[in-house]
Amino acid sequence: MLTENSVIDVLKHVKDPFIHKTLGEMDAIKEISIKNEKNHVSVKILITKTGTSEQLKLQTEIVQLLKEAGASTVGIRFGEIPKGKLEQMKIDMNPKEKGLLSENNETTFIAIASGKGGVGKSTVSVNLAVSLARMGKKVGLIDADIYGFSVPDMMGITTRPTVKDDKIIPVDRFGVKVVSMGFFVEDNAPIIWRGPMLGKMLNNFFNEVEWGELDYLLLDLPPGTGDVALDVHSMLPACKEIIVTTPHPTAAFVAARAGSMAIRTEHEILGVIENMSYFESKVTGEKEYVFGQGGGQKLAEELRTEVLGQLPLGQPDWDETDFAPSIYQLEHKIGKIYSEITEKIVMLTTDNK
Repeated sequence: MLTENSVIDVLKHVKDPFIHKTLGEMDAIKEISIKNEKNHVSVKILITKTGTSEQLKLQTEIVQLLKEAGASTVGIRFGEIPKGKLEQMKIDMNPKEKGLLSENNETTFIAIASGKGGVGKSTVSVNLAVSLARMGKKVGLIDADIYGFSVPDMMGITTRPTVKDDKIIPVDRFGVKVVSMGFFVEDNAPIIWRGPMLGKMLNNFFNEVEWGELDYLLLDLPPGTGDVALDVHSMLPACKEIIVTTPHPTAAFVAARAGSMAIRTEHEILGVIENMSYFESKVTGEKEYVFGQGGGQKLAEELRTEVLGQLPLGQPDWDETDFAPSIYQLEHKIGKIYSEITEKIVMLTTDNK
């Protein structure tokens, strides 16, 4: 037979759906009435917010628990906990928004940009992400090059994201959480969307993905200054940026446009990475400057920043059992350069926090 005390015992561990404190902690189980002849239990429950779908779910849970405890019928009335009591309990019913785009989020955003395609921007993006993860950082990577997505192939990703509780769970590879348009397109189909649709997809990557806690989120931007790059600049007012170029004067000239766009939108340029700086012969050690010299330094001077590093031409050592065609191992000569660049990036972003 149910008593007032047994009703409290049954319900005291049930949690308020909004602040996740138990009804027992909040002294929220009130006005218990038991009609023994009909085995009917009625109770008033105080919660932080009434008239919501969460209240309906809570009602169903309470009815089920009381019936399992022996009640034949259950009656529930809901009321709201007085604001004064919430203040006394130091509960803020208007907490700051959480999520990647919220003001209180402490993730450092770094966009990897270039003026034109073919300079190795995506290769730089994936290797910087992996290098940060090797340093113990919590890292996410968005393949925002929606027309020319290549990150999954570069990292040797063969699985797709899953969905849990209406959130996309990113693919984890080399300690990096990855989301790419390539995961959502069948058979490498062409993308024919216009600007607004691309912006919506990018927004989904920020808001509909369960990123968890991140120290860094890198964005592999499309080359140039098109719609997606503009969306990133408007969505992420606190974003930092790295500009990738080759030593060739033309590549550096067009890369300056991407840098100028970052400056105009008050993004902080961390520096320039010069890719394909030279080819070094394994036989003689002689360096050949295939694409010329000086483009990265000239670009850095124009943007009033520094050259973070110069990467030579070369390819990673491939492991056929764990194939990732664009990831350099830590001990690889170019992998070591990426480590040095990453250390500079961490120092720059830590000093400025």
